[in-house]
Amino acid sequence: MSQRDASSDPDRIRVVLADDHSVVRRGVRQLLEAEGDFEVVAEAADAESARRYVRGHRPDVLVLDLNMPGGSSLETIPQLREESPDTQIVVLTMQNEPAYARRALSDGVLGYVLKESAETELVEAVRHAAAGESYLNPRLGARMASEDVAGPPDGLSDREVEILRMVALGHTNQEISHQLFISVRTVETHRSHIQQKLRLRARSDLVRYALEHGLIETW
Repeated sequence: MSQRDASSDPDRIRVVLADDHSVVRRGVRQLLEAEGDFEVVAEAADAESARRYVRGHRPDVLVLDLNMPGGSSLETIPQLREESPDTQIVVLTMQNEPAYARRALSDGVLGYVLKESAETELVEAVRHAAAGESYLNPRLGARMASEDVAGPPDGLSDREVEILRMVALGHTNQEISHQLFISVRTVETHRSHIQQKLRLRARSDLVRYALEHGLIETW
């Protein structure tokens, strides 16, 4: 049974907001509370604060940004689901790549809304989540459904596949930067996205993945 406050109105949807931008949190709060039956009980600026507020308030819904201080919130979702299983999660993000949505949904998120569509979709997504129903941004859902199964694996972009192959072959970030005519920082960003999508950290794991998927053989 949920450990909601005994004094809370059972007809109200209690929400925790987690986004590192105060302007975004203020806008989302106004959007939700204008509905009349939503109550924002706490606001968090990082993933750890989000976990603390969720444990303390046991809200119906957590609205969670994926990019906050301390790393990707994707890593926090399984912990949040374990610590407060009655709290449903709606991701509100700028990340419009299907791989991020797939991972979030596979980890138990019920809603995935793009910030560009928040004004028209977020209220519906939060209502769906509070009712135990899923909501996915329609355009992102269409992209996920239409992806070619023979294309890059696990939602990797063509550039990410290219960099993964080079990493698996032993090239350093500097060497990849030189060969692809991109900055070292861009290479590092791509590698970080690859690791998040594949949930792999060690280079040996990336090599094994590339071998298993035949990526090195086609290089």
